[in-house]
Amino acid sequence: MNTVRQNKIDGVKEFEFTARDFERVRALIYKRAGIALADSKQEMVYSRLARRLRATGIRSFQVYLDSLEGRQDDDEWEAFTNALTTNLTSFFREEHHFPILADHVRNRKEPVTVWCSASSTGEEPYSIAMTLCEAFGTLTPPAQVIATDIDTNVLATGANGVYPLERVNKLSQERAKRFFLRGKGAQEGLVRVRPELRQMVTFKQLNLLADSWPIKGQFDVIFCRNVMIYFDKPTQGKILSRFVPLMKPDALLFAGHSENFLYVSDALKLRGKTVYELEAKHAAANSLSRRHENQS
Repeated sequence: MNTVRQNKIDGVKEFEFTARDFERVRALIYKRAGIALADSKQEMVYSRLARRLRATGIRSFQVYLDSLEGRQDDDEWEAFTNALTTNLTSFFREEHHFPILADHVRNRKEPVTVWCSASSTGEEPYSIAMTLCEAFGTLTPPAQVIATDIDTNVLATGANGVYPLERVNKLSQERAKRFFLRGKGAQEGLVRVRPELRQMVTFKQLNLLADSWPIKGQFDVIFCRNVMIYFDKPTQGKILSRFVPLMKPDALLFAGHSENFLYVSDALKLRGKTVYELEAKHAAANSLSRRHENQS
């Protein structure tokens, strides 16, 4: 019987994981990605990072963390961050947001741009893209979705656009048939997002805590759902302050069901259930900024 299996049976951890190790992990992921891990996440952290120890052949959390801190190994920092990032998502999650999105963009005269700032494996940005197609009545609407995430693994899944068939089971037959292609032969049991939809969505790595973001301009809509819950209030405030100049004067910001931005930013006001818009003075400032850009 292998060691991992025996340890699981005996209830003994494969690797020693001390309170100090956990505190080091908390400090590192906070500095790297702004994620504030609760005390209750100790078992989750052990489980996910134990895979990194096995993959690297390192036999101790202390040695692994020393190695991580002592070198600029971008690949392992990326793996460390990916391991601790939660990526729970589904197509049309928090469904009440999408009719609001459709109404907001339907009569736009200029091309629509939407930023999905925590795209995970792609279900959310593709749900946005489907909504845009339905709002404009075409598979090639005048619209673009920028989908970003800190986790490179989930970005690769999203860009590929291939999912198990059960991921689309809750969609209407009309949506599933219009927007997905069923796999055959070796691809049986899988679906792939139609190429027209994939062309609408651009996937990019972006750390919301980075000094600069690889995006520019102003957006009609920003989705930032179910990611702020992992940040403390100062970090939330910093991110929201950077969203504000990236919003068109009448732009909407969609939050997750358990997130409340009113106590974090005075630049936003509630438009509807977890849907925000700019306060008047910030909308006016962004309008002026747009006019200057158009004139230059």
